[in-house]
Amino acid sequence: MKVSTKGRYALRMMLDLAQHYEEGFISLKDISKRQEISKKYLEQIIIIINKPDFLKTNRGSQGGYKLAKSPSEYTVGDILRLTEGSLSPVDCVDNPSECERYAGCLTLPVWKHLSEIINDYLDSVTLQDILDTQQEEYAINYVI
Repeated sequence: MKVSTKGRYALRMMLDLAQHYEEGFISLKDISKRQEISKKYLEQIIIIINKPDFLKTNRGSQGGYKLAKSPSEYTVGDILRLTEGSLSPVDCVDNPSECERYAGCLTLPVWKHLSEIINDYLDSVTLQDILDTQQEEYAINYVI
């Protein structure tokens, strides 16, 4: 499994919204500046992840986007599945009917187990976990 630029940038965008969760609606222009991602690219990503259970939208001069839920309710797995689709390392795990060797494949258990590990891990990490880790590292590296 290789995460595309779209998936990585979507995660960065969602983390930016999580960092500014209490500030209300955030414009793509502001996210673009902070994350150093072109606004045009963010516009393409927002089309994919702008779902009612994911983001709230507000139009107008004070418009923008904000998380529909608390940062602790979004997992990395949820975000990557929206942008990447399946997180399986090989196609046959998700589409066994497309593989003629599926029934007798000796390596299938390896791919299934790897897929479970990937999904379990990514579903265990929330946006809040990432923010908390960043704050802990900042506190440890703080020098007077």
